[in-house]
Amino acid sequence: MLQELLTVAAAAGSAGVLYIVSAARIVKQYERGVVLRLGRLAGEVRQPGFTMIVPVVDRLHKVNMQIVTMPVPAQEGITRDNVTVRVDAVVYFKVVDAAYALIRVEDYKFAVSQMAQTSLRSIIGKSDLDDLLSNREKLNQGLELMIDSPAVGWGVQIDRVEIKDVSLPETMKRSMARQAEADRERRARVINADAERQASKVLAEAAREMSETPAALQLRLLQTVVAVAAEKNSTLVLPFPVELLRFLENPQRAPLGQTPERSAGV
Repeated sequence: MLQELLTVAAAAGSAGVLYIVSAARIVKQYERGVVLRLGRLAGEVRQPGFTMIVPVVDRLHKVNMQIVTMPVPAQEGITRDNVTVRVDAVVYFKVVDAAYALIRVEDYKFAVSQMAQTSLRSIIGKSDLDDLLSNREKLNQGLELMIDSPAVGWGVQIDRVEIKDVSLPETMKRSMARQAEADRERRARVINADAERQASKVLAEAAREMSETPAALQLRLLQTVVAVAAEKNSTLVLPFPVELLRFLENPQRAPLGQTPERSAGV
């Protein structure tokens, strides 16, 4: 009799151990457990740690709550100013309601990916090329809003959306390069013309000062000679004063054999 009791107790213990082993589940820290009992949502979402389910009757589905980084395949479209571009992006999102993410959508990752691609093509068609190249922060916010609106009903929250790269046709790249080069050349010419205008004003002021003081012109001439001679050239170019040429235009010539003083009556 005792042996039979021991046998029954051992069998019951084995059954109990087997039940615990089959019913025990471990939910990791970054996961949440959703239990479906006979196909229906049962109780609250299971928190991280050790949990128990009813074998055969219950099924535990673990949902990852970490932030997911999903690249959006490059989408080709035509901008509002009729330029063909190819744009790719990246989406950061996370699950905030594990039950909704499991029940309300078949595959929330695939749904977010398709929504991101559709929204990216829509953004391309509504934007100008200059906005895609220089005003990406505003486009990122608009793209995030477009994806986040339907994702809220799936238990998913869009954390951030970033446009990574904008690819342009080679012809457009060459056109933009020529435009930038022409703009730089225009600015260079404007700066050069402005410098010439300022230099001409300074030279005009210097000429007026020298006309009032003839000795200043002689000093400037000597400075020029010193500057040329400092180069150790074999040939020295000496400017001839214009005032001397004017003096020689009407010289007072004395008769032969007389000094200039006698011819003047001195």
